[in-house]
Amino acid sequence: MHNQGITPIFFGDGLGVKFDRVSLQTMKQLIIRVLSVISIWAAGLHLSAQEIVPLYTGSIPGSKTTQTGTEEANGMIRKVYTPTLEVFLPEKEIAVGSAVIICPGGGYGVIVYNGEGVSAAKSLAQKGIAAFVLKYRLPDDALMGDKKNAPLQDAQQAIKLVRENAEKWNINPEKIGIMGFSAGGHLASTAATHFKKSLVENKNNTSLRPDFQILVYPVISMQDGLTHRDSKRKLLGSNPDKATTDLFSNELQVDSLTPPVYLTHSADDVTVDVDNSIFYFEKLRKNKVPVEMHIYPKGGHGFIFRHQGWMDPLFAWMKTNKWMN
Repeated sequence: MHNQGITPIFFGDGLGVKFDRVSLQTMKQLIIRVLSVISIWAAGLHLSAQEIVPLYTGSIPGSKTTQTGTEEANGMIRKVYTPTLEVFLPEKEIAVGSAVIICPGGGYGVIVYNGEGVSAAKSLAQKGIAAFVLKYRLPDDALMGDKKNAPLQDAQQAIKLVRENAEKWNINPEKIGIMGFSAGGHLASTAATHFKKSLVENKNNTSLRPDFQILVYPVISMQDGLTHRDSKRKLLGSNPDKATTDLFSNELQVDSLTPPVYLTHSADDVTVDVDNSIFYFEKLRKNKVPVEMHIYPKGGHGFIFRHQGWMDPLFAWMKTNKWMN
C-alpha cells in the first residue's frame, strides 16, 4: 500500500522485521486507512438491492403470454416473462451521481444474472455508482411477436425509466450509461446505436441515448465469420436477410452521435472473437467517438471470473471522463 504522506513500513528478509522511524500518529493513520478498506470490502459482501422495479406498468409490448415472473436456477435465467430492473444504490455519502444499466450475457439463450449482473452491480455501487441489473426478455417466438426487437425494447425502457426517475434515485440524468457482457454487450451496443427510433411508448420524448457504454467481451456484429453464431440464431433466426443482419451488426450503425465507449476483451477468446471489439473500435475511431480499449493477452471468454482487478482500468476511465469523482 502506497499512500502519499504516510511513511512506508519495510518488512525484512525473513530473519526479522525492520521498521523505519514511524510516528505514533502515522501508525494511527495507517490503521484507520486499513480498517476503512476492510469495512468497505465487508460492506460489499452484504450489499443487496433496494428494490426490484417492473419495466412496464401496463402491458408488455409484443408479449404473447399472460404468464409472469421468470424461470431461473443457480443464478441463471432461462425465460423472462416480466422484465425488471434490480436497483443497487450506493451509500449517499459516496454517491457520484452516475448510473449504469447492466445487461448480463448468455448468448441470448440464458442470462448470467448473478455472475455478470449482480456481481458487477455491487462493485459499481461500492464506488458510488448507482447500478441497475436488467432482466431482459430472451428472444422467443412463442412468447413475443417480434423476438429480434424485444430485448432492445427492454433496454430502451430501462434507460427511459432510470432517466425519468433520476431525482428519486439521486442520479444525474446526463450521466446514465449502459454496460453489457457477451451477448449482453450486443444488447448494450444496440441500445447505444439504435436510440434514434423509439420502440417503446415515450410520450415525454425522454432521451433513449445512453451517455456512455461499457462493453465486456461483447458480441458486436451479426456478420458471418465474426458473430457468435448461437447469439445470432437466437436473436435473428436461422436465415435472416442481409438487411436485418446489417441492421443488428452494430459496427455498421456507428456515427458521430454514438456515445463514448469503454471496451475490454481477451485476445484468446474463442467464443466471441476479439475482432468484434477491434472492428467496433475502428468504426468508433473513424467517426471520432471517444473510445478506450483494453485487450488482455489471455483469459478467454468470461475472463472477469479469473482476472481480479479487471474493473480498475474501467474506474480510471470513468474518472477521466467525469462519470466518477
